Amino acid sequence: MILVTGGCGFIGSAFVLGWLQDRDEPVLNLDLLTYAGHPGNLQAVSGDPRYLFVRGDIGDQQLVERLLAEHRPRAIVNFAAESHVDRSISGPLAFAQTNVVGTLKLLEAVNAYWRALPAPAQADFRFLHVSTDEVFGSLAADAPAFSESHRYEPNSPYSASKAASDHFVRAWHHTFGLPTLTTNCSNNYGPRQFPEKLIPLIIHNALRGKPLPVYGDGRQVRDWLHVDDHCLALRAVLATGRPGESYNIGGRSERANLDVVHAICGALDRLRPRPGGAPHAELVTHVKDRPGHDRRYAIDDGKIAGELGWQPRVGFEEGIRGTVQWYLDNQAWVESVTSGSYRDWVSQQYTGLATAA
Repeated sequence: MILVTGGCGFIGSAFVLGWLQDRDEPVLNLDLLTYAGHPGNLQAVSGDPRYLFVRGDIGDQQLVERLLAEHRPRAIVNFAAESHVDRSISGPLAFAQTNVVGTLKLLEAVNAYWRALPAPAQADFRFLHVSTDEVFGSLAADAPAFSESHRYEPNSPYSASKAASDHFVRAWHHTFGLPTLTTNCSNNYGPRQFPEKLIPLIIHNALRGKPLPVYGDGRQVRDWLHVDDHCLALRAVLATGRPGESYNIGGRSERANLDVVHAICGALDRLRPRPGGAPHAELVTHVKDRPGHDRRYAIDDGKIAGELGWQPRVGFEEGIRGTVQWYLDNQAWVESVTSGSYRDWVSQQYTGLATAA
């Protein structure tokens, strides 16, 4: 079996669902179920004998050691992380605790487990650490895309915490020999994403006739990667990636945030028109930019394409249409995750920040 941490989150749940759809190998999911971890994401496999859920923290070293001894996984896929830049600005200590200290304690437990394995099992074992392109900092408009050798220049508490965790993973490979793999992905989107991130937030607000908040001029550029493509890339890295290496994963879909918002509005205009037929884009509201907002991210995926034969399959327009349709078809899920605490946070984050477009 494999052990997945943070498997009730957006990317983790997509990985678990895809894995169990295509393979017979069981999955043990360790998740603390913080605000963005939703057990309903995995309702489809809740009765599957190949799926086992344990609620717990990757920072609970004794728990992790017990699970490793009991279930003997051949691989770890570490999704567990605090992942939202805005929240890291208002509460950075939680990000250091989970992303840095939690990863370090997980590495300690996994390294002890790995060292006690028989030699053949040691050779086959893998620890896959899922990270972000934000560790590389911000790119100028005409700068080459991030490659795996790009210098780390994190600019937010979130990206700094992920950069630190990447460095610890690298150190555990080079110092202790632990067969680690690290991936750095671009912005993910797709079904079951918690509606604090740009795409689900815009869909959520648009369906309720609320303002669609866009930071600053909205020309910040991101590379957009469908979550299903990301999970296929992770499976390729886990299967044939070289221990000690890192692999960048991107969607080959650079878009300005404002263009993403207008694409969502266009899809909603077709799939769920507003009463009276007014365009959803009328709701776009520019708000004060967040501190230290990186201007551009871009991914050079030549390494994973050349070594492992992976490339993204889902085009951006197709992916946005499918994502909007999923949210339209799953409003009960949206209501279950947008609690009072979520509404309070959105109000705190965006109220009073409106500026001229």
